[in-house]
Amino acid sequence: MDRKRSCTLCGGAVMLLLLLGHMTNALEVPLDPKVLEGLPQPPTITHQSPKDYIIDPRENIIIHCEAKGKPHPSFSWTRNGTHFDVEKDSKVIMKPNSGTLVIDISGEKAEAYEGVYQCIARNEHGSALSNNIVIRQSRSPLWSKEKVEPITVQRGMSLVLQCRPPAGLPPPIIFWMDNNFQRLPQNSRVSQALNGDLYFSNVLMDDNRNDYICYARFPHTQTIQQKQPITVNVLDIEAMNDTVLAAFLNGSDFWGDSPSGERAPTFMQPPGMHSTSMVLKGDTLQLECLADGLPTPDISWSKVNGELPSGRFSFHSFQKTLKITEVTDADGGDYRCLARNRLGSNHHIITVVVRAAPFWISAPQNLILAPKESGMLTCRADGNPKPTVTWSVNGIPIENSHKDPSRKIENGNIILSDVQTGSSAVYQCNASNEYGYLLGNAFVSVLAEPPRVLTPPNHVYSVITNSRALLDCASFGSPLPKITWFKNGQSVLDGDLYIIHKNNTLEINVARPVHSGKYTCIASNSLGNKENHVYLEVKEPTRILRQPEYKVVQRNSVAEFECKVKHDPTLIPSMIWLKDNMELPDDSRFEVGSDSLTIRDVREDDEGNYTCIRNTTLDQDSASAMLTVVEATPTPPIIMEQPDPPTDLELTDQREHSVRLTWTPGYENNSPIQLFLIQYEDSLHKPGVWVNMTEVSGTRTTVNLELSPYVYYSFRVLALNEVGLSQPSAPSRQYRTNPAQPDVNPSDVEVVGTSPDSLTITWRELTGLESNGPGLQYNVSWRQKDVDQQWNSLSLANVSQYVVTGTPTFTPYEVTVQAVNDYGPGPTPEVVLGYSGEDLPTMAPENVKVSVQNGTMAVVSWDAVPLSTVQGRLNGYKVSYWKLRSLHKQDPEPKKPQELIFQENETESLLLGLHPYSQYNLNIRAFNGKGDGPSSPNQIFETPEGVPGPPADLKVENLNLDSLVVKWAPPVEYNGHLTGYLFKYQPINTTDELGPLKELLLAANETSVTLDNLKHSTRYKFYLNAKTVKGYGPTVTEEGVTIMDEALIRHPAVEVGKGSAPPTPPPTPPVTQFLQPPFHKAPPAGRMFGSVNSSVEENHAVISWEYSGPDRNVYVEYVVDNSKDPWKTEYVNGTRTYQIRGLKPGMSYRVRVVAKDHSDATVHSTEELLITVPAMTSKQVDIATQGWFIGLMCAIALLILVLLIVCFIKRNKGGKYPVKEKEDAHQDPEIQPMKDDDGTFGEYRDSDRNFFIPLR
Repeated sequence: MDRKRSCTLCGGAVMLLLLLGHMTNALEVPLDPKVLEGLPQPPTITHQSPKDYIIDPRENIIIHCEAKGKPHPSFSWTRNGTHFDVEKDSKVIMKPNSGTLVIDISGEKAEAYEGVYQCIARNEHGSALSNNIVIRQSRSPLWSKEKVEPITVQRGMSLVLQCRPPAGLPPPIIFWMDNNFQRLPQNSRVSQALNGDLYFSNVLMDDNRNDYICYARFPHTQTIQQKQPITVNVLDIEAMNDTVLAAFLNGSDFWGDSPSGERAPTFMQPPGMHSTSMVLKGDTLQLECLADGLPTPDISWSKVNGELPSGRFSFHSFQKTLKITEVTDADGGDYRCLARNRLGSNHHIITVVVRAAPFWISAPQNLILAPKESGMLTCRADGNPKPTVTWSVNGIPIENSHKDPSRKIENGNIILSDVQTGSSAVYQCNASNEYGYLLGNAFVSVLAEPPRVLTPPNHVYSVITNSRALLDCASFGSPLPKITWFKNGQSVLDGDLYIIHKNNTLEINVARPVHSGKYTCIASNSLGNKENHVYLEVKEPTRILRQPEYKVVQRNSVAEFECKVKHDPTLIPSMIWLKDNMELPDDSRFEVGSDSLTIRDVREDDEGNYTCIRNTTLDQDSASAMLTVVEATPTPPIIMEQPDPPTDLELTDQREHSVRLTWTPGYENNSPIQLFLIQYEDSLHKPGVWVNMTEVSGTRTTVNLELSPYVYYSFRVLALNEVGLSQPSAPSRQYRTNPAQPDVNPSDVEVVGTSPDSLTITWRELTGLESNGPGLQYNVSWRQKDVDQQWNSLSLANVSQYVVTGTPTFTPYEVTVQAVNDYGPGPTPEVVLGYSGEDLPTMAPENVKVSVQNGTMAVVSWDAVPLSTVQGRLNGYKVSYWKLRSLHKQDPEPKKPQELIFQENETESLLLGLHPYSQYNLNIRAFNGKGDGPSSPNQIFETPEGVPGPPADLKVENLNLDSLVVKWAPPVEYNGHLTGYLFKYQPINTTDELGPLKELLLAANETSVTLDNLKHSTRYKFYLNAKTVKGYGPTVTEEGVTIMDEALIRHPAVEVGKGSAPPTPPPTPPVTQFLQPPFHKAPPAGRMFGSVNSSVEENHAVISWEYSGPDRNVYVEYVVDNSKDPWKTEYVNGTRTYQIRGLKPGMSYRVRVVAKDHSDATVHSTEELLITVPAMTSKQVDIATQGWFIGLMCAIALLILVLLIVCFIKRNKGGKYPVKEKEDAHQDPEIQPMKDDDGTFGEYRDSDRNFFIPLR
């Protein structure tokens, strides 16, 4: 396709020649031999030597001049303005069919042929001229003989070493070196000027040397010449006396006439305060400033009243030279050079004047005209100063040429009208000023030619589906033919589907199978018509269906890659396999099948990237996969890294709302690529934000992307392997989609009533990506539901809500929100139902009844309110109740109301946690989303008596040897009328065992009791309960002793259980704890639990409580204090006491009692109770369980076993070992039998040769 298209462009260039025949761009006569037959053309210069031609005197001179034309032109030359007769000079030869001169200068001096040459190419239709070619011989003259005197300079003074090379052609390149051909070091103090001189801002003693040598290199002849070495002597005058100084200065130049110390800068080059520099436009400007000063000055540059040209300026020679390239008019002006050291500064102004050699604005262009047509030759040039423009015809100034009535000059342009056959000519335009000239040739060819179609007839164009098709119709004719295209007899018009280019090529941007068929182009002018037929065939693309996959194989095994393809049946695909983008090795192990590649006996060097290329004559597809070769035995692990980013992103198959993205995967870094992540950036709506678009398999390298309208897309690709994501690829080129009407409407449309007479409509605005075009608005429509009413509509922009006012209270409405932009509306929106705002309910619940169940619970019921009075959506009912007073005593302050909320379908409720023997007030109200309605009339009810709370402030006083006094205060909560107290006490012996229990019944008004006839030095425990008609309340306990010096007063504790029965005596003394304050009330939020009591022993605790709710859902929960462990929960089987077992001695626990509903959610809870389990206090220790005792017994048993073995060995050897005799003989107290009762052994006894070891 590319080859055909290049041919198309060749033919198109021909047609472009005629299309632009009237005063347009460079027109060329086609070079097709069939067209050239009999087709005249004036001469055109095609190649010539440069205007300034410097020759090497050692080589022949070649002056180029080539031209074309029909008939082929002849050539002649002028030299220095006069005819140059080539045939008379034997040293000069003109090449055949060419104007190029070859001058043999062997044995001759090249100076003899210097001069100004011009070539003339002519045929019967005109004459074309070359530029004036100035021939000059390159020169590299010798340095003139001179005596170079030593230079003596005082330390600190400035110095200039002059080079002054001979003038060469072209000028030489200057550099300074020493005797060893090493470049002299240069810096901010010592540097070379543009003219080659060496400048010292100040000299140092280190500058003493005798080999400052200036070299000149002549580039044309490649010769180098050197100046005589210069000697520089640096004196420190302050360190020398007059005699030594006079002797030193004898016969040398002295540079500086006074001692030199530190000084402010002055300018050595250019001198003074101001200078001027001229530069030609387009050339390079170089400005330099060389300053004297000590310390060495720093140089800086600036432009007065302007900035230095960005990107075109640079500094050289240690900031001393400012260089500006491609000079423009704007670069003219004043430039300031500033020299500064610590003693001061100085500046120099350089005024830059920009001049310009002539340059073309519009060069003259060839014209091909038909007889009686008109045309114009333009020649527009500019320069500074303004160039002078002159015209010539066939090399003769136009004012000296023959008069032509069809030609006139206006404003520097040649106007041709009603041209005639035979008036062809070549016109020359010369624009010149003092800095140069321009010479342009343009021919006028008058032709009368009928149309010709240059594209071969019946040519078949084949393209792939969704690619671009270009059908050529290259033509020629004079006058210029008009081209018309037809398909199957129907006219083809320039538009979206077809594009007709200026060269008459027909383009189908996205070719489809429907575009296949016969196309006809007709070329017509006043001399006739010519038609040509071409054919278009649109083929199916070639696509690899099954791509090769990543392989990891063991050495010496077989690797196989698949590569199956789908293609157009008329195209036969070929298959090429590459390894690492190179041809496969010439090895019989590689077997290429029709759809596969098999590698047998795999080796390590087979590892690499294998690419399958399936190509046809029109297209191709490729896919790659890695082959990794591993050893059969375990190998060191392969280091895997993130993949390299993909490269070479390309956009193809460009359509209105889709594009195909193709890329090249990066290196996998030893981990196969699992997928590619495609991201996009919308530079129109969200520049700089990359959004994930899609993912494709790691084996794919192309994807078709569905696009949204009105988006400026850029794409990038990331690769993912087992290690992670790669860095993003470089972004693709930008792809812009055309605007369209919205294809979605706003989402999350909600209709909410915020006030009784309004309706608020909200929605989520479309993003820039969803807008699909400019001018995005929202068409908001609403109407009352189930009412024959027209839609109300309003268009809004850049908002996400609208409030509709004047609506009835809580009325249903239908609402739609539709997106609209400048290209039309979006899809039909969905209807959303909502209600206008609610108002407060207008009616209170009626028939409110309260039924008291017991002292802590009541049942309340009511009638539901009519829905018509709710004025909104009924959310439920609120039951408010509060305690007015206790029936026993006046409460210090009224209780805050408690509120229960019930659902809209509930009309009955339990009131739990009430105080016994109290008066309560209650009312009910309905509520909706707006708020609460009016309350029902207050209902007053009373609760019956209950058991009292525990007595308060139990304490023991007046402790004597045999008596004491126990005092208390009445219960905080009477819960009815007190009928008396039950008082009990019992002694505690020294082992903490409880003695016999005695009881006393006391009157309700008593608050103390005196106990006599008690045992001295004895501890007593006391129990006290208050009583009403409902029974006894909780027990409080206290302890006391009958001797003063052992009075250990313990805090009162709440005992487990109720009633008159004493608790079971525990084996160890109880440790009693209680909540603070001593008589705990249930938390107000629960209203179900009363006081909570505890009794703690060595490994368990007894918890008791008051509870007025249902028993089936009560639990005891406990957890170790300061622990993050979850709470342990134990179910209570309908009782008011519970024993927690398995507690660890010495540990503290947090305990609570909770009530839960059917969903296991806690609804009531006591406060947390902190209890501490006492450590073991037993005085007797079971020695058999002690670790030290067990270890001792093991050691003794081991010792006995060793002794038995030794005795057994002795007896087997025949000797006797009477243990008893040995013991009697030695009488060693350390080996006497031990008869302690602590588990050791006694004596040995030899009886019947059996050992008997009594263990105790």
